Amino acid sequence: MSQHNVIRGSRIGAAPERLPQRYEPAPRRTVTYWCRNGHWMEILIAADAVAPPQWDCRRCGHPAGPDAQNPPGRARAEPHKTHLAYVKERRTDEEGAAILAEALAALHRRRGR
Repeated sequence: MSQHNVIRGSRIGAAPERLPQRYEPAPRRTVTYWCRNGHWMEILIAADAVAPPQWDCRRCGHPAGPDAQNPPGRARAEPHKTHLAYVKERRTDEEGAAILAEALAALHRRRGR
């Protein structure tokens, strides 16, 4: 068995090790966020980027803010809407009745009535 094509000590997709003198990481800063449940987290962002006003807590999923004394309240969940509720937002009752009548007429034509 020929072993001249075998690369030992590596895996598929492995990249060469970067040497520290070849690159310099972008300047970053740490932003701390707190949620209502007392959890806190530190996020690294670019030094010149604007920090978002809220971040989702990694532990409980509630919104977290940069002010430890006044964290944001719980996000109010929108109630589940049915398909009919979305349709009624877009169409009036008269438009709905006209569409229904048109669909029923097409159905009756197909069935030969």
